[in-house]
Amino acid sequence: MTRLWFHRAMLSDGWATSVRLTLRQGRIEAVEAGVQPQAGDERHEIGLPGLPNLHSHAFQRAMAGRAERRTDAADDFWLWRTRMYELAGVVEPQDLQAIAALAYAEMLQAGFVRVGEFHYLHNARDGQAYDDPGEMAASLAAAAAETGIGLTLLPVFYAHSGFGSLAPTEGQARFLKDLDGYARLLDASRRAIAQLPGAVLGVAPHSLRAVTPDELRAVAALAPQGPIHIHIAEQQKEVDDCLAWSGRRPIAWLLDNAQIDGRWCLVHATHADAAELAGLAKCGTVVGLCPITEANLGDGLFAAERFLQAGGRFGVGSDSNVLIDAAEELRLLEYGQRLSLRGRNLLAADPQEPTADQLYRAARTGGVQALGCEALELRVGAPASLISLRADHPSLIESSTAEILSRWIFAAAGGGVDSVWVAGQKAVADGRHLRWDAILADYRQAIGRINRALAA
Repeated sequence: MTRLWFHRAMLSDGWATSVRLTLRQGRIEAVEAGVQPQAGDERHEIGLPGLPNLHSHAFQRAMAGRAERRTDAADDFWLWRTRMYELAGVVEPQDLQAIAALAYAEMLQAGFVRVGEFHYLHNARDGQAYDDPGEMAASLAAAAAETGIGLTLLPVFYAHSGFGSLAPTEGQARFLKDLDGYARLLDASRRAIAQLPGAVLGVAPHSLRAVTPDELRAVAALAPQGPIHIHIAEQQKEVDDCLAWSGRRPIAWLLDNAQIDGRWCLVHATHADAAELAGLAKCGTVVGLCPITEANLGDGLFAAERFLQAGGRFGVGSDSNVLIDAAEELRLLEYGQRLSLRGRNLLAADPQEPTADQLYRAARTGGVQALGCEALELRVGAPASLISLRADHPSLIESSTAEILSRWIFAAAGGGVDSVWVAGQKAVADGRHLRWDAILADYRQAIGRINRALAA
């Protein structure tokens, strides 16, 4: 049993003061408000439910900073993808575990307590399947176990390089599966995560350009209950190619041809028109937004204000992991709308509640739905997955309760997270993962191997 006492905490029904949480067997057993700390209580200032990260490609953490030079007059997402394929071509299973462990530790230090791993690095370097099709999935599961982060594993089905069943390219060889191979991959992935508490397995058709309509239906049928994630309409070229192939925009085609519902998460959906936004909102689908990556890759801006006004749901993810910062994802989401629409506090529906509080709650609720996990709330019976903030951070000093999230999300340039617990186990203390030194040492060795392989 663990008892945590917070000066202020964001409970499921709002902020409260002098709060004691009793944790037992990974869950919140009791919540008491208006009580004084007792001997044996671990004392903290500000308590919050943790945030889900609904979209990550863990291996791309090793890509961060490697493509920030203009090597072509038309530098864009597609050129970045070529550079990313080069990295993907040399990552071995032990490298993936080390890279993912670093990314997951950084997520925890930033306030994320669960990750949706959109996993498509399946095959050996020569493109052949490993003897165990879940070899790379097992590396991700090991990284989650080492760091303590909650995991929703989303093995990706990837079969084609473009609309109309175009043959895959050489750089995509490590991603490819046919339907039978994908079914075996799912079984192996299920075994890989079997010992992880609260782990969830979903499916992920990579994108409309990477699957045929029949393959899309077959993959979705493999997850009758679990989450289904897909990249959609991230780049304008994707929209143009889909129009040329089908006469329909990507999201419109999906709405017309798939049984889209609340189990689906459409990642990016950057280039969605008004009718598509309304259609997604109507069927309760979560849109997975990754503002840092979308800015880094020059994707464009999702029409978040219009989507929320239509009743849409969203969550946030770190995607390429070029920079892992939960608060920054929410800050950039709001700031992108401000820059585009030339207004302020554009994603706030209720003028009586701070914008940051509304963003945090919406991203938490949408992320939980998209990852198929239990609700992340500070209430009796919920998983004990929560974070504490530093009241002595310069941006949080002397903050009123109503200002806490506003100051953290909009004014604290990193360093605001103090401690993190996942399913009752402490993973971060004083802003640092408890296994940080060992994780960093393994990552350093992995990067050395990768650099030598790239130079060979």
